[in-house]
Amino acid sequence: MSNPLAPGSLTDKRALVTGSSRGIGADTVGYLAEAGAKVVVNYRNKAKRAEQIAEKIVAAGGSALAVGADLTDHDSVQAMVDTVVAEWGGIDLLVLNASGGMESGLGEDYALRLNRDAQVDMLQTAVPHMPAGSRVVFVTSHQAHFVETAETMDEYIPVAKSKRAGELALRELVPQLEAAGIEFVVVSGDMIEGTITATLLNRLNPGAIEGRREAVGKLYSVSEFAAEIAAAAIEPIPADHTKLVGDVTEFLGKRS
Repeated sequence: MSNPLAPGSLTDKRALVTGSSRGIGADTVGYLAEAGAKVVVNYRNKAKRAEQIAEKIVAAGGSALAVGADLTDHDSVQAMVDTVVAEWGGIDLLVLNASGGMESGLGEDYALRLNRDAQVDMLQTAVPHMPAGSRVVFVTSHQAHFVETAETMDEYIPVAKSKRAGELALRELVPQLEAAGIEFVVVSGDMIEGTITATLLNRLNPGAIEGRREAVGKLYSVSEFAAEIAAAAIEPIPADHTKLVGDVTEFLGKRS
């Protein structure tokens, strides 16, 4: 997958991408770094993987920090932001990519704590260090974005509802962000081939991914969807603050 960002288009921009030690987040920081951004590779417990990504970026002539943080722990989030500010002075691009909720053993309310409460806390912790002209990108899925009006798999509904709750909570902050000169956009995509969520769903509901692929004709790969997220860092913000990736005819058709 080629980088949608031109070389130098993000020179000296400071980007923090949550959940970027693997998958979509890792590919996103790669695109941003290639465009000249200084990037934070955030991880919860995959320190070695995050450090390897950061080292690769630095070896290629870029700037990167691997910084661990549990997004459901405010003190951990504050420490990460403090580290970035101490190193680079602020944040110009915040990509809220980290999500979850299908993991076992983390409590019944974990999905809501991570997908709603942690997203709001991450944003509010970063905002004081984001100058006018900065941008926030929230990453979600069509299954979550349209959960109130379109069907989704039963196994995914709790997570979808928690991600939608997070999106709505963030949208409530848009006036505050705009007053500070900070832009906000939601990037929503269908199931993504090769992600942990897709793998877990397919395990719970065998054939789910194949069925989705047949329904829409094509599912984006990790690198393809990451490219759409990276592009959202510089694209004009839509009037409704929403970038829908891929075919959404099925979701729109089920609106009541």
